[in-house]
Amino acid sequence: MSKVITFGEIMLRLAPIGYYRFVQSDVLGATFGGGEANVAVSLANFGLDVAFVTKLPKHEIGQAAVNSLRKYGVDTSLITRGGDRIGIYYLEKGASQRASKCIYDRAHSAIAEASREDFDWDKIFDGADWFHFTGITPALGANVVEICRDACKAAKARGIKISCDLNYRGKLWTREQARTAMTDLCQYVDVCIANEEDAKDVFGIEAANTDIHGGKLNHEGYKSVAKQLADTFGFEKVAITLRTSISANDNDWAAMLYDGAEYYFSKSYHVHIVDRVGGGDSFGAGLIYSLLSGKDCQSALEFAVAASCLKHSIEGDYNMVSVSEVEKLAGGDGSGRVQR
Repeated sequence: MSKVITFGEIMLRLAPIGYYRFVQSDVLGATFGGGEANVAVSLANFGLDVAFVTKLPKHEIGQAAVNSLRKYGVDTSLITRGGDRIGIYYLEKGASQRASKCIYDRAHSAIAEASREDFDWDKIFDGADWFHFTGITPALGANVVEICRDACKAAKARGIKISCDLNYRGKLWTREQARTAMTDLCQYVDVCIANEEDAKDVFGIEAANTDIHGGKLNHEGYKSVAKQLADTFGFEKVAITLRTSISANDNDWAAMLYDGAEYYFSKSYHVHIVDRVGGGDSFGAGLIYSLLSGKDCQSALEFAVAASCLKHSIEGDYNMVSVSEVEKLAGGDGSGRVQR
């Protein structure tokens, strides 16, 4: 069985029930999530051996975060304990033409104040086949950029495949900071995952004749983006998710994959959204699972897009679907009919 390591921040998510606005709600539901933690849960649900690495405080809220991962079979034995607080994010779900809102309260979290000495990468990568991180993690601070670099160097020295979801977050760092850090880290990456905005925000590479807000996506433009990314950094594969936002509730969802020679495009799904947070993470997890399982590029892409499509129907950050459910949708059964 393949072993995957993911590294990043897991946060406490506080959200009003349903579509209530922050100013309306007297009750906030509490769950956990975060880019690399979401990937880890998906992979565990797909049956892979996966460990999530981070730093969390020793108090009960930190333990609750650990427990949320253990519940789905993620190995938490490599998590460093210490620091004073866990990051928090507040989520207000959008509806119709009203956009969702995310407010961060993650400054001085345990992982943001972690040191390089907190992580023994020789131990962490023992027996590992794949390492995954996102651009959110180095955005937490210069110290975390160094930790990510240590991890990438250690993984590369062991011949471990490395994937990175660019995941630019303008609330965490500037485009210039992102470009400097990610240009350095991407030299180690084998599989790059991005969306229609990340390549532009981080590296200034954008698709021609595309209007992401007006719902116009140009496939030829994204071929150029993928090739520029691959040529610049030597990526083995570049995956780009393609989201057409009709409203906060309704999106069209697809993706493309470039393997250095051929371009592959998935089928497109019209999704009526229950919760879109973690959609990109579920795509990344589906792609990692598929590539480790030996699927060809088209099949890997279709599995990843189907997995992410299903995530949009599930409350919370985590994608709680099985391989068989994903394969059923990827195979063409998207009716949603009751299973009896």
